Amino acid sequence: MALHYLGLAIAAVGIRYRGQAPFASPLSPFVGGCSASAEMKSLPIEPSWVISGDPQARFCAHSQAADKFASTGVWDCTAGTFRWFFGWDETVVILEGEVHIRAEDGSERTLRAGDVGYFRGGTWATWHIDNYVKKIAFVRKPLPMPLSYAFRAWAKLMPKKKAGLAA
Repeated sequence: MALHYLGLAIAAVGIRYRGQAPFASPLSPFVGGCSASAEMKSLPIEPSWVISGDPQARFCAHSQAADKFASTGVWDCTAGTFRWFFGWDETVVILEGEVHIRAEDGSERTLRAGDVGYFRGGTWATWHIDNYVKKIAFVRKPLPMPLSYAFRAWAKLMPKKKAGLAA
């Protein structure tokens, strides 16, 4: 019964905001910048996660979605080995340097400048940085499963719009 009401609420929001985003946003429709000129601020790694070395991390927020379920930022770190918990889904693009990753399942991979990696929310990975790494991170908070199913159903019911590329 609760799922029925949840579905009705989502449908009502979809009908009400069919032509516009359901979240009022004072944000600019475009945010651009150069990662080389980003104002990086210290973002210490949790000390209990550090395995070896003295990795020094920094971060600069770039943008955030109006619904606060997605954001983008630039992160860098000096040499060291540490475990990292990904609370949200995260896609990374390595901009400079390289990092050796060991996932929870034991798989290992080295990511270098230009490589893309994906980390599922709720997982751990061990990062080993020989010298330095800089990445851009695209972070998305997963929706609760019932809401995710309802949103997928709603999306299938909405008319498809043709996507065009802007010059």
